Amino acid sequence: MSIKSFAAKLFANYIKHKTYKWAAKPVESQQKVFKELLSKGSQTAFGRDHHFERIYTYSDFQKLVPIRDYEELKGYVDRVVSGESDVLWPGKPLYFAKTSGTTSGAKYIPLTKESMPNHIEAARNAILLYIAETGNAHFVDGKMIFLQGSPEMEEKNGIKVGRLSGIAAHYVPSYLQKNRLPSWETNCIDDWETKVDAIVEETRHKNMTVISGIPSWVQMYFERLQEKTGKKVGDLFPGFNLFIYGGVNYEPYRAKFENLIGRKVDSIELFPASEGFFAYQDKQNEKGMLLLLNAGIFYEFIKSDDFYTENPIRLTIGEVETGVNYVLIISSNAGLWGYNIGDTIQFTSLKPYRVIVSGRIKHFISAFGEHVIAKEVESALQEAIAAFPEVRINEFTVAPHITPEEGGLPYHQWFIEFEKEPENLTAFARAIDEALQGQNSYYEDLIRGKILKTLQIVSVKKDSFNDYMKTQGKLGGQNKLPRLSNDRKIAEMLLKLNSQ
Repeated sequence: MSIKSFAAKLFANYIKHKTYKWAAKPVESQQKVFKELLSKGSQTAFGRDHHFERIYTYSDFQKLVPIRDYEELKGYVDRVVSGESDVLWPGKPLYFAKTSGTTSGAKYIPLTKESMPNHIEAARNAILLYIAETGNAHFVDGKMIFLQGSPEMEEKNGIKVGRLSGIAAHYVPSYLQKNRLPSWETNCIDDWETKVDAIVEETRHKNMTVISGIPSWVQMYFERLQEKTGKKVGDLFPGFNLFIYGGVNYEPYRAKFENLIGRKVDSIELFPASEGFFAYQDKQNEKGMLLLLNAGIFYEFIKSDDFYTENPIRLTIGEVETGVNYVLIISSNAGLWGYNIGDTIQFTSLKPYRVIVSGRIKHFISAFGEHVIAKEVESALQEAIAAFPEVRINEFTVAPHITPEEGGLPYHQWFIEFEKEPENLTAFARAIDEALQGQNSYYEDLIRGKILKTLQIVSVKKDSFNDYMKTQGKLGGQNKLPRLSNDRKIAEMLLKLNSQ
């Protein structure tokens, strides 16, 4: 055992003890964060506008601080971007994480000197808890790759601006710098396909032990490796035994990954976003990720079914239940207050509090009142694949087809890029449909009531989804394809790309 791996094990056990200490006191941990945030927030323009001096309880906070999304908070953010101090958080932020907006164009999410360490420590602690649980620390002596955005940054009024993953690249600890790939020069390549090819060349002869990134983009890297070398990824990298991912559900990719690798590897799921690092997988055999309750973020939860009502009930950590779909609301030491990040979650455990990401509040299908969410389509697909084990898929998305050209009843249209198609596509579609009915009673009622007919699958050409993302200027990095849409914008573009 090397000195580095021995030290990693000692530190891992220390972090494990520290982590489960705050996890055992969830309400107290959140109350402490709440008080600290209010103390700092009272020194800001936002705090004065919302009378933080009159907030003594959570009930006061609810009355004085409404739920907002980025568009509704944009007036304050614009003041920060223009260079004004003490607007949302004392002083000025260290960085802006630039992300794609919906109606407002680019979004600028502040990262402060208080919030930035939470991003770095959470990623580190996820790995350390894996070491503490499994005893596996050998990978710290090998090469590690993090597929991420460019670390190059712009400036706005003296504040650096970049993608979150690129900003995080500046914080890789010195003891990992020699282990880290790709090189700085390769990481700065803008064109994603050129970048992946360069990463393949840099890594193909290295002792890769950890690989990290969004599954869809790591899949592209694995495929390029296999094309270049003719070998399974696991044969090319015998020491590779840990995959770290976030951003999307890994399950739809798992069979394809195991085929590309040639064997199973351990994995760690993360729940990072520009707005904060919310959770990470702390146990290999437990469903869900440990919600970080002591890391500068105060959480509120609103039931998804109630979210669009006039006065939805806002819940705190001690009031949630397992198996319920909640919209995640945060207030943080980055200066976000009552902020709707757009993600929906479900609790899988309350001791400690573990969550899964169930979708996006704006990414659903309810063209007929069914309100199908991402978790449901992903679970239905997994059930169908279990019944058709020969099937492997690369990517998929779902859209409603309200007025089909062929006439007849409307339906859900699934666009799937298969690595290996089922022998009977109709039977496979029926299996997904039946599983989805089991997931969603509203959908089941619509099918049984002859309002909808069984879903239809469109098998798209290889690289169709990459081509679509390219048309949107979103190929690579932290960009993710929506699993489902309530309109046909993505669907029509995919049909157009497949007709060429």
